[in-house]
Order: sequence, then structure tokens, then C-alpha cells
Amino acid sequence: MAFLVALGLAIFVLPSPWGVVAVVAGGAFELVEAWFLWRWSHRRAPAVGVEALIGEQAVVVSPCHPFGSVRVKGELWQARCDGGADEGTVVVVVAVEQLMLVVEVA
Repeated sequence: MAFLVALGLAIFVLPSPWGVVAVVAGGAFELVEAWFLWRWSHRRAPAVGVEALIGEQAVVVSPCHPFGSVRVKGELWQARCDGGADEGTVVVVVAVEQLMLVVEVA
């Protein structure tokens, strides 16, 4: 957008040497802005899949002695808690094995 504004000013408003300066400055601004926005949008890898659940807190829905169910982010998962956990206990997901979460009491 800055480049188009500079180009319009160079054609219709500014005298000869200043028009070139405006176009170059507008183009440089556009390049810096594009580079900044690209870097900002790629600042970290997206967290998707079951691997993103590691470290999340869950609530035990059915007692885990050692197997039961937990609710993580509104989803119901099968879980294994080697230390045991009763219904309503807050646990933390430490690993994922197949489609079963390995949890520990928080």
C-alpha cells in the first residue's frame, strides 16, 4: 500500500527528484514490512496432534487404578495413572502411548 501511495505521489504531486525518492522509500518500506510479518508469523511451530497434549492438565472422570478416563480440553481420553487417581483429581499428561494418555497427579 505504501508503494502505491508513493507511486501516486511521484506521478501526480512531487517534482522530479523527489518522486524517485518517494518510490524507493515506499518500496523499501513494503519489503521491510513483508519481512517482519513473515518472521512474526513463523516465530514457532504449530502445536497439533496428540503430542500437543503433553504437559496439559486433565480432570479424572472415572477412577484411574491404573486405568480410567480423563477429560482434557473438553475431550474424553483413556488414561493410565500408575500412582492411581480418584474421580475429580487434577492430573498432568506426561506421555502418549497409542491412544492412551499416561498421567500423573499434579
